[in-house]
Amino acid sequence: MIPLGDEGTPQQRGLPVVNLTIIGVNILMFLYQLSTGLQDGPITGGWSLIPREITTGVDLTGPTPIPGTGEAIQLFAAPLGIPYLTLLTSMFMHGGWLHIASNMLFLFIFGDNVEDNFGSFKYLVFYLLCGFAADFTQIFLRGPDSVIPNLGASGALAGVLAAYVVLFPQARIRTLLAIGIYFTMTYVPALLMIGFWILTQIISVLALQEQEVGGGVAFWAHIGGFAAGFILVFLFRSRRSEAPVYLR
Repeated sequence: MIPLGDEGTPQQRGLPVVNLTIIGVNILMFLYQLSTGLQDGPITGGWSLIPREITTGVDLTGPTPIPGTGEAIQLFAAPLGIPYLTLLTSMFMHGGWLHIASNMLFLFIFGDNVEDNFGSFKYLVFYLLCGFAADFTQIFLRGPDSVIPNLGASGALAGVLAAYVVLFPQARIRTLLAIGIYFTMTYVPALLMIGFWILTQIISVLALQEQEVGGGVAFWAHIGGFAAGFILVFLFRSRRSEAPVYLR
């Protein structure tokens, strides 16, 4: 299912400046990664979140053994040599074209409504807090000694999705649905689409337990970001009540 738009949310009061800026920063960071080597460059290998760097405070560089595998991974210097900065930089990085395209599409469709409800400043704080919650969930539940890079906006985005479904449970998502080789457009309740998404994350954690290979923001990060968003939305939301708008 590919979301194309939504309906059933209040008329927006202005341009979602913060949401569009976050999307722009993600795109610029991705272009920077491409220019330096997307898979094995110094930005991807240095500015991504390395759990062991956060738990030890040590900036790991050079060939680094992966615990329990007999293999090693090449790591690079953290921004300004400060590994704690990767808690922030990693949430604006991506591992490939599909990774960034899907994340930015979801953020574009769902984030503007959440920002409109919260207000721009509160939305920025909310987004970053969900991202940090995703970071620490991944670190402490997946493995504080891991040296596998974690990157992506998915953890913060998960918080936005949680807020959206709490704020707009009546909303419907205009969706491009693939059935074999055929495509059709349909409307899916936001509760169903987002509920199915978080359910797949929980099932993935239980079934796969994430092998210690590859990189990217992992399932625990998604769950942590979603949980944070579900809690924080009740602190950040506006009390205003307006009639939803339906598009035909």
